[in-house]
Amino acid sequence: MEIKRSEPTDSLGGEAQQAGAVMIPNPPRLEFSLECRELAATARERKPNAVVQISVINTQQQSLTVCSSTEIVEGTRDPLFLTGVTFPPEYPICEGTRFKLTVYDVKDKSSETRSFLGCTTFSVGDLVKSKDQQLTLSLRTSDGTNAVGSIVVSQLKMGEIEDGEVDQIATDAQGQKCSLICESASHRTTNDKDNSHLMNAVFKNPVCKVYRFQTVDRKWMFIREQMAECTLSFNIPKQLMTLYIQEDMRRIQELKELGDLSPHWDNLRKEVITHYGQIISSYQETLAELNKLTGSSFKPSISKAEKYLEFIPINLHTQRMRVNCPRKTDAAYDVVTVGAPAAHFQGFKHGGLHRLLSRFEVEKKNFSTAYQCIYYSPENTSKAKEVLTIISLLQPLISSLGDQLLHSAQQHSSDSLKEALKTLSDKTEQFVHVLKDELVKNALLALYTARPGYVSKINSTVCNHVDESNPTPKEDSTSTPPALKRQDSIPHHSEYDEEEWDRVWVNVAMSLNCIIAMVDRLLEHENNNQEAGADPSQADVITSHTNGDWHEQLYPLVVTLKDCVKEVVDRAQKSMAFVLLQEAACSIPQGLFLKQRRDVVFSQALAAVACGFVMRLYAGLDDKGFLQQLHTVGLIAQFESLLSTYSEEVGMLEDMEVGISDLRRVTFRIAEAKSDEPSDLQPTVTGRRDYYTVEVPLPREVFEGLPNEIKEGKPLHVYPILFNIGINEQQTLAERFGDISLQERINQENLKILNEYYRILSEKVPLECLPRFQAQTDLKELLEILHQNIQIKKRKNVEILWLAGIICRRMNGIRFTSCKSAKDRTSMSVTLEQCALLRDEHELSKDYFIRALDCMRSRHTQGGLSEWEDPEAGSVADNKPTSRHFYPIALLLVSSHLLVVWLILSLALLLAKYQ
Repeated sequence: MEIKRSEPTDSLGGEAQQAGAVMIPNPPRLEFSLECRELAATARERKPNAVVQISVINTQQQSLTVCSSTEIVEGTRDPLFLTGVTFPPEYPICEGTRFKLTVYDVKDKSSETRSFLGCTTFSVGDLVKSKDQQLTLSLRTSDGTNAVGSIVVSQLKMGEIEDGEVDQIATDAQGQKCSLICESASHRTTNDKDNSHLMNAVFKNPVCKVYRFQTVDRKWMFIREQMAECTLSFNIPKQLMTLYIQEDMRRIQELKELGDLSPHWDNLRKEVITHYGQIISSYQETLAELNKLTGSSFKPSISKAEKYLEFIPINLHTQRMRVNCPRKTDAAYDVVTVGAPAAHFQGFKHGGLHRLLSRFEVEKKNFSTAYQCIYYSPENTSKAKEVLTIISLLQPLISSLGDQLLHSAQQHSSDSLKEALKTLSDKTEQFVHVLKDELVKNALLALYTARPGYVSKINSTVCNHVDESNPTPKEDSTSTPPALKRQDSIPHHSEYDEEEWDRVWVNVAMSLNCIIAMVDRLLEHENNNQEAGADPSQADVITSHTNGDWHEQLYPLVVTLKDCVKEVVDRAQKSMAFVLLQEAACSIPQGLFLKQRRDVVFSQALAAVACGFVMRLYAGLDDKGFLQQLHTVGLIAQFESLLSTYSEEVGMLEDMEVGISDLRRVTFRIAEAKSDEPSDLQPTVTGRRDYYTVEVPLPREVFEGLPNEIKEGKPLHVYPILFNIGINEQQTLAERFGDISLQERINQENLKILNEYYRILSEKVPLECLPRFQAQTDLKELLEILHQNIQIKKRKNVEILWLAGIICRRMNGIRFTSCKSAKDRTSMSVTLEQCALLRDEHELSKDYFIRALDCMRSRHTQGGLSEWEDPEAGSVADNKPTSRHFYPIALLLVSSHLLVVWLILSLALLLAKYQ
């Protein structure tokens, strides 16, 4: 299996300049590496499989806290451990802190059978004050009588420079000045220190691991993995739920303001309002439960079936791999890991969103017949929501701009008057353009037919169902209304004046034209007076008269414009509300259920993409090329999915596809933060269903360094793409006996989006803005190879994921990796790609590739301090560290899964043979 992913965090990719500068947290307080020498053999002709367990000694309580372990090094008496030991900056360490190192011989890795070899202790002061910060300690048996070898403790020196010297960063530990960390000057910058609050505000509870691997020229590279939770896991969904509630409450109010309706429509309105109320009540209860939660910033996989957590993404974490090589600039590679955005609580018995929505649109026409409604397509209902949103924004804006125009007239300021008129004209023309849509006109006519008077005149209690896509009306099974023959397919009544609406919105344009003509006349008169050079006494008379005329002559015209706009808004709001009433009425109850499911999936997807965007933005704040690309074109957000197309994961993939597709209607904006407080640095969400904006605040000193386009609030776009390749044993069954057309269609459609993004990117962004990698294959060629791999029918073609990941990194994109719960398959993908990046970009020795992979996947090295300190934390499968990519059990499952698959396939073939 060859799956790879990750992404450089600034413009130079594999040779990144100060990669991820703002994302660097406070440095660890202590990091050291271990190696043993001349270990005693526990049996003749057998060399030990050594592992070292590191514990902190609590001298007051006479107890040990196990904090970390190395990987297992097999079959040698002189093991050199590649996994180091790291302590976070908040861990209470001083010179007197003592550690116990215990060496075991692991005789059976699968059953974890091990025997004690020896142990030793040392203090922080011993290490930092020793020559070259290195200790050689004797390992002794538990009674202290026999020596069983020695262990070398070396303080890790991240960022070693060419002459072997290192910079020392002094850390004050309880009043004691001691050198605890070794890093290069290039590893941290002034910008890091000034903006570390950005990292701490959004990314929480980091867990760090360190390694040392050998390069092809036998130098040592140092690797630091850091994973963190993200506050947006909960913040974004809670904001979205508030917006959902507000939007649905507005919808109820709009329905109530429709006025009198015929009994049929009034009953439907009451039913729709009842269903909206139930949704609002459900969302309010869920939001109240979420607001009670404190502590962890992520949702573990064990909670994926909890109803009150259904809007929260599963195991959303950020991961950064920092690489430091001799004589090379530091590099960093980021990825966001998250469980598949899907309605896990609701289940997948009937499929996921893509299948359910497709089926529903077909059935909705039948629903509209049953409910005697007009069928509106999803595009038209979306358009109705858009019209309602735009006019609600533009009406107060036009009114305010009219007042500004009058103020400029009062001040007799020609330049100010021209500017105010230009802005007023632009917004009013935008308002008129929106209302010229035929949907508004047709909906007004439909609303007229739903009034009580219309029903009584035609002596019918039903409204004929008309399909917009088919102008021929369908007959009701119980009665046959008069034939309706109109191109717009809307019921027609002879007493309705079809041109009335045209006159209403045209009045807005005419009112604006009158204002423009008056301003032109006033300014022309002003210019003529100046050119005439009138005598001073006459000029005073003219000026005095004109001062009054400007305001007095414009005032009634502005009032007329406001009145016309108000009348148009009143009619348009009612007509669009009626469209949504019909859409909701013929959707009960299935449509509202699907809306809830879509809300849930989108909430998870938006939290993930907002997390990735913030991470990528923080890493690129000093990269001018990246910032130019950001505001000129936008960023690719590439989701790598490892779901199978078998059983319930088909439904997950169908949910995920729709959720990620819905992200295309999301934009981002950058704003200046009110303060540097963490609460003021949290991104905020505004908007409505079908269109949301995420605003990311930055501290003033950071904000001031951004390009003007970004500072002025230009919308920043994200292009979400999804590629899926199932890799587990269930996918084997799907490919042999099932259907993989869903996966094939998703990959083909998203390739088109990726190609279109590349076309825009290549036209608008210089090549120098993009990252540089060791591989010289250009993007166009990579896209063609990806196209070829998608076209061929190859089972479990993980090359698709590998190519998509490379292309994303080469395009400065945001990388995501997902499976069902972001554990087993995600961990395999993340660790394999990280090792491939070390090999391809940093010359990792081929002899160390497998060892590096084992280190990153080893359960023995996963330990953050928290998992050991909390004995009540729960099972290993759901503890915080294992919800990230440090999930070693997948290694043990692979061979057993393959065996199960082989047995199932063999049985199936045997049965087929004898049938």
